[in-house]
Amino acid sequence: MPTHVPSEAHGDERGALLAFLEAQRGGLRRAVLGLTEEQVTKRPSASELSLGGLVKHVAQVEQGWVEKAQQRPPSIERNEDNWHLSFQLEDGETLAGMLEFWDVVSRRTEDFIRSVPSLDDTFPLPEAPWFPPNTRHSMRWLMLHLIEETARHAGHADIIRESLDGRTAFALVDEERKAQES
Repeated sequence: MPTHVPSEAHGDERGALLAFLEAQRGGLRRAVLGLTEEQVTKRPSASELSLGGLVKHVAQVEQGWVEKAQQRPPSIERNEDNWHLSFQLEDGETLAGMLEFWDVVSRRTEDFIRSVPSLDDTFPLPEAPWFPPNTRHSMRWLMLHLIEETARHAGHADIIRESLDGRTAFALVDEERKAQES
């Protein structure tokens, strides 16, 4: 789970975008290190967000955007009535299961982005009240949006984790590094 993306490590623009997305994913994954299922469902701040819910949400949102770019029907239907379910673990859902799902989504995202002929290629947004009509976005925009979305929620995760047990992102990075060295 990288915390710094070296400029020479990515090779090209696609690689750079994928590396920055993975760095943000790492921040969210780090925030759940060593926590119990009970802890990842707690909401220790004024927010309704939990760490497990954030992992689920980010994975589902990434999957949904890639499906839009591929012009495929959504695997998970979200609307005004059930959008909130993407932010909470439901009966039978576990953090481990969500992390595995997210790993699959991440690989599919990378495979897709590496397969498109150009980051300038575009896709239409579906008709929805929250999208402007007849809007198209490039694959570059898609990647930047996924980085933005994931980074936003990684920041939320930092606050929730610190509220749970006082551990900060820096402490978790150090703990992760030490675990990898041993």
